[in-house]
Amino acid sequence: MNNNYQIIAKKLMLPEKQVENTILLLNEGCTIPFIARYRKERTGSLDEVQIAAISEQYAKMQELTKRKDTICKTIEEQGKLTADLKRKIEATWDATELEDIYLPFKPKRRTKAQIARENGLEPLATILLLQREQQPEAIAKRFLKGDIKSVDEALAGAKDIIAETISEDETVRQQIRSVFRREAVITSKAVKSKREEEGAQKFADYFEFSEPLKRCSSHRLLAMRRGENEGFLKVNIDVDGEQCTEKIRRKYVHGLGKCQQLVGEACDDAYKRLVRPSIETEFANTSKEAADEEAIKVFAENLRQLLLAAPLGQKRVMAVDPGIRTGCKVVCLSEQGDLLHHSVVYTVGNKSGNDALAAFTKLVSRYDVEAIAVGNGTASRETTDILRQIDNIPVYVVSEDGASIYSASENGRNEFPDLDLTVRGAISIGRRLMDPLAELVKIDAKSIGVGQYQHDVNQTKLKQSLDRTVESCVNQVGVNLNTASKHLLTYVSGLGPSLAQNIVDYRHEHGAFASRSELKKVPRLGSVAYEQCAGFLRIPNACNPLDNSAVHPERYALIEVMAKEQRCRVSDLIGNHERLKRIPLQQFVTSEVGLPTLHDILKELEKPGLDPREQLEEFRFDERVHTVEDLIVGMELPGIVTNITNFGAFVDIGVHQDGLVHISQMADKFIKDPNEVVKLHQHVRVRVIEVDLRRKRIALSMRSTRN
Repeated sequence: MNNNYQIIAKKLMLPEKQVENTILLLNEGCTIPFIARYRKERTGSLDEVQIAAISEQYAKMQELTKRKDTICKTIEEQGKLTADLKRKIEATWDATELEDIYLPFKPKRRTKAQIARENGLEPLATILLLQREQQPEAIAKRFLKGDIKSVDEALAGAKDIIAETISEDETVRQQIRSVFRREAVITSKAVKSKREEEGAQKFADYFEFSEPLKRCSSHRLLAMRRGENEGFLKVNIDVDGEQCTEKIRRKYVHGLGKCQQLVGEACDDAYKRLVRPSIETEFANTSKEAADEEAIKVFAENLRQLLLAAPLGQKRVMAVDPGIRTGCKVVCLSEQGDLLHHSVVYTVGNKSGNDALAAFTKLVSRYDVEAIAVGNGTASRETTDILRQIDNIPVYVVSEDGASIYSASENGRNEFPDLDLTVRGAISIGRRLMDPLAELVKIDAKSIGVGQYQHDVNQTKLKQSLDRTVESCVNQVGVNLNTASKHLLTYVSGLGPSLAQNIVDYRHEHGAFASRSELKKVPRLGSVAYEQCAGFLRIPNACNPLDNSAVHPERYALIEVMAKEQRCRVSDLIGNHERLKRIPLQQFVTSEVGLPTLHDILKELEKPGLDPREQLEEFRFDERVHTVEDLIVGMELPGIVTNITNFGAFVDIGVHQDGLVHISQMADKFIKDPNEVVKLHQHVRVRVIEVDLRRKRIALSMRSTRN
């Protein structure tokens, strides 16, 4: 096991002891947010990203260990597992190298080489490989029996055996991999019969495309693979074949002669028929995995920014889901997000008349509305223009992505079984304004609209990453134990769907929780779950003020000692900078509690339960533009960043079609990552540099216009 710690530590460039302690904590059932926040002494203050990386590497090593066991068992059943071979298998921690070792022993379908062996041609193959005979045809005559009727058949069979032997040679495979790694080129071409189809046009950039594989960005590779999967493109990865066959020949062909010629032919066949397709598939898979990893990373970062977007807070909200033919679905919500009213108001078309403003104003007055949320879909600009005429009520444009998914989901039906799904969608829009995190956790993250080829990547890895991101955000912000929905509680460290439901049921039966310790009365919520979740749950106005902070209950006694030292109550310490500054932290250091935890405690006592999210700001689009046709190259416009990819950022400028600021247009200097310049939902100024009406593309620039 220590060897595992060393390997992971070396790979991640972390001290071995920190890796070991982190893995021990994970094996004890601790969650990543809990370890990162409350076990800093044991991990050396590793953050969530580092802990997640350790967890992933450890899981990979466990899988590799299982694979080794399977391989050893398979080879042993063949009676071929020598002590040296077993040591070699146990010593490798590279999955590709392990499969190379296993390849000669791997059960396979009945190959041409296998058929040749069955016909007794293996000795002939061995003779040819030795390359000592001057007349291989004469030797081949000795093997004319059974299905082998001619010398040519005997030599062909022997070459098949040699080709397979070469293809299973670890050294050969590593040499060819090395060439692919340095020089592989990925190419894509349009399928001629489908080139003119409408669906093919979105892949027009890849109809005649070629690029070194090592320089191919994840979004281009995923775009090509999508085009291939949809039948519009043919994609290949290849290298200079002559260079590869020459490398193989140098190892296997010695001198000149008939035998050498036959072995050389076997080398060529081995590369073209066996090695090249195998290595190409391998590189296609590994490049796709790398692209997936990059895309998932982009998606996770976007999701994190979206979940941590500024909340409006507990205010009365009117939410409007704009529509043309069927009108706007309007709902009014209480400070807690409860539905007070729903109706339909027509803002555009023949039915609107002059009544829309009056209808909205009446609702604002009747329900004491403090803010308005407008969905960013069809007729959003027209509706927003009307709503902005209402005095002293801020209007916020809210993303509708995923609202319709929620409306039709089981979650939506359970919350509002008697309402039409369009009304549920409007409620979701309003609640997103109040608290994006609490509302968005109800929706499958893939449907929120901030991904990059999210349906093309490995779905299992995507779900793992997004679930971890949601869990991280929920625990970073903290959750009100007495108002949180089951969906939000599900992501709290140590809970999950079952315990979350039990907490909600307990609330319904016994009323609001008076203290964190009352959680121990929730059915099936044992000591381990309590330890993991308690610090992330908040109880405003609790008898113990620490219950509304991120201080873990296991440290309450320590804080009481601190208060006693300062000759005051715990409540007197909270928010009192001068008193907190006087606490001699070194005096409270123990083997379990070090300075990192003590500094966290003081920081939390100074501002208990502080929401890490920013304050919400109202935004207005330029009044000159409402449609793409209104855009003029050179215009400078305000916009909101709606999505970030590794090639740039998409910006909503109020024309129902997001524009792209390519990474090369994001700053006056070179940048590697758009996140260096922008964040999701950031308000920016952009300049229109191109409008392509046919392809529905808007190119924008932030050079010298960035806020």
